[in-house]
Amino acid sequence: MTPDTLRGKLQGVIAFPVTPFHTDLSLDLEGLRRNLRALLRHPVCAVVAAAGTGEFHSLSPAEHLAVVTTVVEEVKGSRPVLAAAGFNPPLAAGQARQAAAAGANGILAFPPYYPNADDDGLLAYYRGIADATPLGMIIYSRDWFNPGPALVERLAKMPTLIAWKDGQGDARRLQILKQRVGDRLHWIGGVGDDAVPAYYSLGLRTYTSSIANVAPKLSLRLHELASAGSSPELTALMNDLVIPLYELRGRRKGYEVSVMKVMMDLLGQTGGPVRPPLAAIAEADRELIKKRLELWRPWV
Repeated sequence: MTPDTLRGKLQGVIAFPVTPFHTDLSLDLEGLRRNLRALLRHPVCAVVAAAGTGEFHSLSPAEHLAVVTTVVEEVKGSRPVLAAAGFNPPLAAGQARQAAAAGANGILAFPPYYPNADDDGLLAYYRGIADATPLGMIIYSRDWFNPGPALVERLAKMPTLIAWKDGQGDARRLQILKQRVGDRLHWIGGVGDDAVPAYYSLGLRTYTSSIANVAPKLSLRLHELASAGSSPELTALMNDLVIPLYELRGRRKGYEVSVMKVMMDLLGQTGGPVRPPLAAIAEADRELIKKRLELWRPWV
């Protein structure tokens, strides 16, 4: 799949599956397969293997390859598979190369571990990932990596960079970047399902959904409604389901993954535990999730 072909397919909801673990924290690849088979019954536009919701930070290179291979095997070419790459130059390039060899269609590039690096160093880091494969690449702007328009304009000169995933939710900064770079890049809302109305008001029509792990029908409905503009139904879904979920996810660092895994387990899917340093769900919060599940069941 060429970078341009990949870019053209990234319209709508991009799903970010969790990486299930057994109780001993080893990979549960059969659980991942079951989750993917349920997810792929819905028309998400792409699937990202072993990324943030997939606890990318906790995987060894061999585990990263196993997860990417499993996702590629289950997707069977029905839509693009993206694979995460990051940490440092040799690891990121190696992850990108092994993902390409396993059949991934694109690379989601995470920031380097070294924070607040100089622009020239960051440009060299991302060029190294891009040069590792001919695949289309998406840069994920998250955590400390929140570059200004001058650096984004320099990065946009890389021919295989096709898209920018915003992970900060800073509407002012995103508007400035879009004004500087325009349609040279495809813009993806990546901070969460709760930001869909805001992103879509800025003209975005693609977002990454962790809710797709438990309720892909809801993710797709949010995309449909927000694409058409504000509506009472969109407001109700946000107020009744999405915003309360994200309030809970924001209570502790790591809950953005562990809350989703607990919901999946309670709904009969395969979540499993999180790996350190992510925090497991406190019992009181688990009980709160149980109480809210009835509202979610029509969307599962």
